[in-house]
Amino acid sequence: MRVLQWLDRVRLLGSDRLQQVQIADGKVAAIGANLIPPETVEVLDFAGDYLSLGGVDLQINGALGLPFPWLKTAEPLPTISHYLWQQGIDAYAPTIVTAPLAEIHTALGVIHEYAPNGQASEAKILGVHLEGPFLNPQKRGAHPPSHLQPLTLERVQTVLGEFSDSIEILTLAPELDASGEVLPYLRQLGITVSLGHSLATVEEAQAAFDAGATMITHAFNAMPPLHHREPGLLAAALTDQRVWCGVIGDGVHVHPQMLKLLWQCAGDRLFLVSDALAPLGLGDGIYPWDQRHIEVKNGTARLEDGTLCGTTVPLLAMVGRLVDWGVCDFEAALALATLNPRRAVGLRTELVGQPVSHLLRWRSPHHYERLPVIGRFAEL
Repeated sequence: MRVLQWLDRVRLLGSDRLQQVQIADGKVAAIGANLIPPETVEVLDFAGDYLSLGGVDLQINGALGLPFPWLKTAEPLPTISHYLWQQGIDAYAPTIVTAPLAEIHTALGVIHEYAPNGQASEAKILGVHLEGPFLNPQKRGAHPPSHLQPLTLERVQTVLGEFSDSIEILTLAPELDASGEVLPYLRQLGITVSLGHSLATVEEAQAAFDAGATMITHAFNAMPPLHHREPGLLAAALTDQRVWCGVIGDGVHVHPQMLKLLWQCAGDRLFLVSDALAPLGLGDGIYPWDQRHIEVKNGTARLEDGTLCGTTVPLLAMVGRLVDWGVCDFEAALALATLNPRRAVGLRTELVGQPVSHLLRWRSPHHYERLPVIGRFAEL
């Protein structure tokens, strides 16, 4: 016998009127304007609040004190995945930055072998975001120069090793590929190619997009700024309808006015990333990072020389910030953290068929919560 429950007066992204939602056996079964039968008892009144999928973070370097490149065993992954789940994240791409090859392979091997225990309260690992080591040394940012690699097919094959099927996204500087062989090879493997840490000209960027690159990594950061005579990578991405643009929405990596410019240029091709470092969830302070230290102050992480290197601002906290700064309205900001990153890597975005446990109720841009499981609607 099916267990039916109902949500009433629900606001959904893209809908201009409140909806009713039918839930059958813990999953969304139907959405419509007049679904609830008369005298139905088990109804949760949303009172016009938004219902959404959880967030998807395609660039996150660690959490709770562990950088993903330092993974030696899978032991921390359930704890991190549960923490991200509690933060409203449904899925994430653990990001491995430039590091010694042995460390990269160890971390890739751990993530490749990781098998969740089947509990619903863990954010899903989509696959690794390999940010480096194929970056332009002049735009390396906080990446250690000693471990950067030349962008050749042979070196790419060496770095990927036997773990190519565990990699979701690979960030590279396309101007380093003199042969033109790397992008077609990566696309053949099904890896999403993102351009970043790059000095690519507009012509080099357009050639890379033609060859199959579909994304740029943290727009504005680690690439030349917009220039009216030298458009470069960013201008090529903003004017190419095939290209998704990731951006760190903390207001420090990119000024709110420039975030507004990005939104107005890229619109539905823009998505938020946290670029969060290992101290995510631990607060401000000084933390180790490879052979160096980073200082986190007010959620912004910098190296000892002042180089900006990441955040500890959670992904969904950026939604409210965009609204507060007038970058876009709440509905658009919510899509940047939930729908658009899914679209960027080909994940489904329909609510119908989704488990209740994967849904968020937004009472305001700064207040969200996961829906309770079957039989606990009264708690909301």
